[in-house]
Amino acid sequence: MPRSNDRPNVGPVSSHPAQAAPPGAHSEAVAALREQYAAIPAGSPVRLAKPTSNLFRFRQDQAGGLDVARFNRVLSVDPVARTAQVQGMTTYEDLVDATLPHGLMPLVVPQLKTITLGGAVAGLGIESSSFRNGLPHESVKELEVLTGDGEVVVVRPQDPLFRGFPNSYGTLGYALRLEIELEPVKPYVRLRHVPFGDARECAEVIAGVCADGEYQGEPVDFIDGTVFTGTEMYLTLANFTETAPGTSDYTGNGIFYRSIQSHRTDHLTIRDYIWRWDTDWFWCSRAFGAQHPVVRRLWPKRYLRSDVYRKIVAFDRRHGISDRLSKAVQEPVIQDVEIPVDKLPEFLDFFEREIGISPVWLCPVRLRDRTGWPLYPMDADTLYVNVGFWSTVALRPREEMGSRNRLIEEKVSELGGHKSLYSDSYYEEADFWRHYNGEAYLALKGRYDRGSRLPGLYAKCVLRR
Repeated sequence: MPRSNDRPNVGPVSSHPAQAAPPGAHSEAVAALREQYAAIPAGSPVRLAKPTSNLFRFRQDQAGGLDVARFNRVLSVDPVARTAQVQGMTTYEDLVDATLPHGLMPLVVPQLKTITLGGAVAGLGIESSSFRNGLPHESVKELEVLTGDGEVVVVRPQDPLFRGFPNSYGTLGYALRLEIELEPVKPYVRLRHVPFGDARECAEVIAGVCADGEYQGEPVDFIDGTVFTGTEMYLTLANFTETAPGTSDYTGNGIFYRSIQSHRTDHLTIRDYIWRWDTDWFWCSRAFGAQHPVVRRLWPKRYLRSDVYRKIVAFDRRHGISDRLSKAVQEPVIQDVEIPVDKLPEFLDFFEREIGISPVWLCPVRLRDRTGWPLYPMDADTLYVNVGFWSTVALRPREEMGSRNRLIEEKVSELGGHKSLYSDSYYEEADFWRHYNGEAYLALKGRYDRGSRLPGLYAKCVLRR
């Protein structure tokens, strides 16, 4: 690994990096935010005014909200301690641009550029380093939170709010500042795309690689997978490297997920590896024609980004354009679920038969912190595989909206898995609290949001508004 003062070739940085905050600016922003909060009439609901979102629970637009625009900066990077002080609304794109020049990166960088650090910690994030580094909240050392009661508290790993903040989705409070761990990088990443024709063999290799940190005698720093069909799937095994014979570019006409089927090895700069999925929102840009060769050449490169595609989806959801054009009623099936690795073949077989979305993303994850996280109670001794799928399914005659999502929820529960709450959920309330530790949540809610100024977790994540 490079020393902390090395400067690797990281590729181009963001064209709109966040500016460093001047001394005292964070304290001033916190004081101003507390004044805003105090001015909201008692009993009135509180929410954030955010320009972007990576959630897929589309609700009716609401006016107002707390202005958190001043909380979007990297406050400092300590290359010796390998830590960063970061405000909660800072995007991972800006965070990566601040850390890579120091030869460092966050331990887990969710795949999409405009995911915010506070959002990933209050919800859940995952990436190909998660088999060794866990989830984003597991590399947080200190957390400053504006609670539902309007107080600002600083919590650390031994505090109940720190443990309960992940998977609370802004229903206990909002992250204002976080201290996070960083890890060293090398300038390039070498990728191996290993094909499999059988899900059981694929799952066995995932388990072996995650246990050993290598495959066929070569190191593995990152692992994820892509399932095209039940007989065509690939694991992408990647490792840091100081040199590369050449690098690929998937930020323009090249499309990363298509390269998986045609390449056996590849090299990317570390920055391009981190954002390899963002240009085409994995493969979802094809729904907008962005992968058609002619459209691709005409589409401005700066708009080949996940946040642009999400705005298109939000516009479509608001106006029902796709529904009017479609010959069948379409149910959005946009989910990430964690499945124990030994149950992965069964889940993939079920998913291909009953849902039929392709491709599907795989990403192994094991918790780093054995103390656990009460609102998302994964077993620290179990290796899980995140299965991500993001599309729509045509409903069968007389099939109700939500039926496929409910079917997935039932299967995930049957297999001892867990489902992220960033998208639509259909659990009955008793089942929801059983899966997401209602007893622990209600205790935290009663302590940090006694007036219920913020929505409850079930109301926010499940109930339709």
